[in-house]
Amino acid sequence: MPSPKHATLAALIFGAGLTAGLAARHVVRDAVAQPAASQAPLTSEEQIVIRVARQITPAVVSIVVPNYGSGSGAVIRSDGMILTNAHVVGAAKTVQVGLADGRKVVGTVLGRDPGLDVAVVRIPSNDVPVAPLGNSDQLQVGQLAIAIGNPLGLERTVTTGVISAVNRPARNLGGETFIQTDAAISPGNSGGPLVDSRGNVVGINSAELLGQGVSGLGFAIPINLAMNMANQVLATGRYVRPFLGIAFSDVDADFAEQFRLPVRQGVLVTDVQAGSPAARGGIRSQDIITRVNDTPIAMGGDVRRVLRALKPGDTVKLDVVRPPDGARATLTVRLGQTTS
Repeated sequence: MPSPKHATLAALIFGAGLTAGLAARHVVRDAVAQPAASQAPLTSEEQIVIRVARQITPAVVSIVVPNYGSGSGAVIRSDGMILTNAHVVGAAKTVQVGLADGRKVVGTVLGRDPGLDVAVVRIPSNDVPVAPLGNSDQLQVGQLAIAIGNPLGLERTVTTGVISAVNRPARNLGGETFIQTDAAISPGNSGGPLVDSRGNVVGINSAELLGQGVSGLGFAIPINLAMNMANQVLATGRYVRPFLGIAFSDVDADFAEQFRLPVRQGVLVTDVQAGSPAARGGIRSQDIITRVNDTPIAMGGDVRRVLRALKPGDTVKLDVVRPPDGARATLTVRLGQTTS
């Protein structure tokens, strides 16, 4: 049994605690009664992001390929058409799609273009929310950009930034022309939508460049470019693209100097498929393509963009330079076709 002295000390400590607690509760009540900084009106930009997030996140899906990986996608039609990245679906014919309402359904991969990194998936649903499409040709550097996706499995995460650049070529991303943004595009975000302040999808998130001292370098495929491919799939049920039949690598100034090439930019043909349109047209391994039709060629993405605008059966003229003496030739090739 505690001594009277100890009991008195305990009572004092307990009483002090009660007093402190009462005082604290009183102060808290006063603080709540006063205007607080956290109750300040939201900024106009915050209101835009909240509105867009509420509008678009129901149309954002997760895509899982068992034993391969996962990513994101955006529903672009109410009958269950979804845009995502080709690298998200890989070679799979079917994928698991997670909808915003919690449903898990099987999606069929209708077509994919690995060069463009776009794939079209269809799910058996006609009641899914749809993300409205914008016009990526009208993007302005500096305007608000909102990326939505499922990074590391964290579903429908929203990040914000700006459009950092448009028509940005990226050699180590296949040479295509991208939208650059500083909105975070983390692993798992691939295939999700990049959205403008009006809530319109202007791009399909594709990649983020990482490295020591590097941050804020995200890239998205312009929605107009993605839809050129998707519309063919939606209209015909498959994707047919022109086929040339070569493998190539980019030529830049350093590469040209190292191998003493006669030109400082273009694409170096590293392989010609036997029996292909390129072989029939006279293209040889080690040729350097410097122009296709009227388009100067600086990288592989330039070749892909020219071919993507053509149809199987069209003819193209290719200006080539042939090492080591730099002989020049103009070749005419009739394009074949390939499907995916």
